[in-house]
Amino acid sequence: MAQNTYLTIGRAPDIKDPKDRALFRFFEMLPGILSWSTLIGAVLFSWLAPKWTAFFIIAFVLYWLLRTVYFSFHLRSGYKRMRENEKIDWIERLDDLKDYQLNVSSWRDLYHLVIIPTYKEPYEVVADSIRSLKAAHYPSDRIMVLLAIEEREGEEGVKKAELLREEFKKEFDEFLVTSHPDGIEGEIAGKGANEAWAGPKAKELIDQKKIPHERVIVTSLDADTVVYPEYFGCLSYYYLTTPDPQRTSFQPIPLFLNNVWQANPISKIFSFASTFWHTMNQERPEKLVTFSTHAMSFQALVDVGFKLPNVVSDDSRIFWQCFLRYDGDYKVQPIYYPISMDANAASNFFLTMRNMYLQQRRWAYGVGEIPYFLFGFSKNRKIPMKKKIALGAELLESHWSWATSSFLIFMLGWLPLFLGGEIFADTLLSYNLPRFVAGVLTISMIGLVGSAFLSINLLPQRKPKYGRARLLVFTLQWIFLPLLMIFFTALPALDAQTRWMLGKYMGFWVTPKFRKEKAITPSEVGL
Repeated sequence: MAQNTYLTIGRAPDIKDPKDRALFRFFEMLPGILSWSTLIGAVLFSWLAPKWTAFFIIAFVLYWLLRTVYFSFHLRSGYKRMRENEKIDWIERLDDLKDYQLNVSSWRDLYHLVIIPTYKEPYEVVADSIRSLKAAHYPSDRIMVLLAIEEREGEEGVKKAELLREEFKKEFDEFLVTSHPDGIEGEIAGKGANEAWAGPKAKELIDQKKIPHERVIVTSLDADTVVYPEYFGCLSYYYLTTPDPQRTSFQPIPLFLNNVWQANPISKIFSFASTFWHTMNQERPEKLVTFSTHAMSFQALVDVGFKLPNVVSDDSRIFWQCFLRYDGDYKVQPIYYPISMDANAASNFFLTMRNMYLQQRRWAYGVGEIPYFLFGFSKNRKIPMKKKIALGAELLESHWSWATSSFLIFMLGWLPLFLGGEIFADTLLSYNLPRFVAGVLTISMIGLVGSAFLSINLLPQRKPKYGRARLLVFTLQWIFLPLLMIFFTALPALDAQTRWMLGKYMGFWVTPKFRKEKAITPSEVGL
């Protein structure tokens, strides 16, 4: 395989060389093999070796408890820093800044390019996102907006783009609309392919304006994302103070508050659980990978040839593209500043549950990054082995845990009792096992109490029809999170891994956007 051609691989069938294709295919199967082996092994060993299975589950729930405590500390630290960053006047910070990590005379030399890929999102959803850019506390003549529509949306998409351009074309330095053609061979229709088409169009504009690429910060903005007032100022500050910003991505914290009062209780819980996961990860930058809305140097985007058109999880793939392209010299810098997106909501309860499952499965389908970077590691000898092992082990463990831990916790506490036979059933170990597991899980529930408290603090101001009773229900429903995680965390993750394992590849599923009311503004969240 020619040098660096592995950077453009989407999945095993893209590879011509039989040996390389077989290796990549093995890496695609690996996460599913590990997860299914764990679950099947748990059942078999509960029958064949119940005593050793009992010792395993004791060790596992203790590990889970320590992991919960570890994550809880990171969550509270990340939450505190986010709240602190929300209160800062970042333009004032930029004015006071004297030393830059970039060759500029002033922060005003920077430009922000915001790429908004859209497909079938309602006009108001996209308009709310662009209005938030306009309302940001940042010079609008240093913001360029690129609205990337899809040809396959038809006349409706064209009309939506024309209305948006007419409303906002005078509000920014540039307002560009691109239309991604339908049916390009080798592409997976979705957000990544749309941005892959839009990127070179943005480069043409930037080159015409003679703006150095390293002075352009590009934000990939989901169509429902509302940026908060200090987003661009905060991002600019981190860009100018982070060592080697051209080899760095910048990750805000995603909140799912735009329509949170319209979402059903289960959707609310998982929206906040996702927010807390990403808040916690801001405290572990060495293990952080880009997710959803993120920012990076336009120079880096050009260096890797823009996003790949043949992948589903483009938001995380762009990090691995850069990581391999720069021989491991690439990182993600957390900025501890929030942006807001839509919680999962639909016209009825069951449709919302379906959409939640499909969205969680699409996120879990990011397990496909494991074969990409493992294969890349095998080809790129310049990346330090220590870094390869650390990142590889972290991603494998997190996806394994994602697919198996909920099953293991709720299954292994009682499975050896049912399958272990009378000899094991008469032991003291069999008597104490379920009580021990229940006790550890009860202690772990303390973490849920803390999560419920933080989620209440993040909730927007209550509207008249959303009273205290509904707030109480919202608090109590956190109790059901561990059980719900089986159906809306572990099961979709196992589904995604199984599809990779069997070679039943997925396309990009667009989460439908549904709002009964306008998006909640930053001022309603207390910002």
